Amino acid sequence: MSPSLLERQLLRVRNGLTYYTGLSRPPLSQTPRDLVWRRDAARLWRYRSDGRRIGPPVLIVHSLISRSYILDLMPDNSMVGFLVGEGFDVFLLDWAPATPADAGNTLETYVDEYLPAAVAAACATSGSAELTVLGYCFGGVLALLFAAAHPDEPIRNLVTLTTPCDFSRMGFMSQMFLEGRLDPEDIIDETGLVPAAALDGGFQSVKPTDAIIQQINVWQNLWNEAWLTSYVAMNRWTRDQVPLSGAVFRDTVQRLIRDNALVRGVVPFGSDEVKLMDIVCPYLNVFCRRDEIVPPAAAKPLAGLVGSEDVTELCLESGHVGLVAGRQAAKVAQPKLAEWIRTRSDPAASTSDESRDRTSGHGPA
Repeated sequence: MSPSLLERQLLRVRNGLTYYTGLSRPPLSQTPRDLVWRRDAARLWRYRSDGRRIGPPVLIVHSLISRSYILDLMPDNSMVGFLVGEGFDVFLLDWAPATPADAGNTLETYVDEYLPAAVAAACATSGSAELTVLGYCFGGVLALLFAAAHPDEPIRNLVTLTTPCDFSRMGFMSQMFLEGRLDPEDIIDETGLVPAAALDGGFQSVKPTDAIIQQINVWQNLWNEAWLTSYVAMNRWTRDQVPLSGAVFRDTVQRLIRDNALVRGVVPFGSDEVKLMDIVCPYLNVFCRRDEIVPPAAAKPLAGLVGSEDVTELCLESGHVGLVAGRQAAKVAQPKLAEWIRTRSDPAASTSDESRDRTSGHGPA
């Protein structure tokens, strides 16, 4: 039974006190996990489970420009928690906020150094000979380049979620860095990093009226504690950007935005180039119709660029964040994602009991 108008007003007063004083901060990223490997800012986590029954493990590669807790937002709103509950052995490669020591990290640094080491550590920890690699947003770009540049790596399946490909369709966020407009050096600070505030400002410019609309929505739903808790968690993540290596930002602007190399399927890389056609494992490309960060037109071409015979394209009715967190994520996106991976995995092929409880010999260093 819905509360009366008077009851809603009283609830608004009570909830408003905690919200507007900043006290309504729900605990985030609660799924138990262990740090099994690290190098510099790269961190590899393994989520605990007594019910691993599907192999090979799933390695999630997170973006470089946001916090990974969006993938494990709250206990009842967690993509990681869903996959663990389905019987997958889940690893997460995420990144501590970049420091000046990371300013020189290029695309090659992440693709040729951190990802191969993390994959080796995940395989050693799990006792598995191969992995399903899943990249979220810019983490999907890293996963694609990794799979193309290292065809001998043990990738059983490859999944990209809301991953940009055609940067000419990325809207204002890309257009501002076209030739003759802003240069990377206009954004990179004296430490060699792109400050978190600059990234936040860029994302806010995509929807400049959002702050007003959000406050209207807050007032309308302030009486609803469950809605407010979810909103606070989600809104905290959307404004919680992290600094980015200046070198990888220069690479992104020149190779991916100005040259738009990814949509051509051939990306200059090191002293050579990588070709997406060299990716031959089963591939799933997931994007969203209401995504304003990575519009569907920017992500859709990927399915036609890889060399895999088993290619699946999945377009969902959600937004960029709604793919991994929210009601639609739990009802549609996560079950579809799990089913695609499951049908290309091995039931009862998960890691042994002995390896299940050990940590990698590549432990924190």
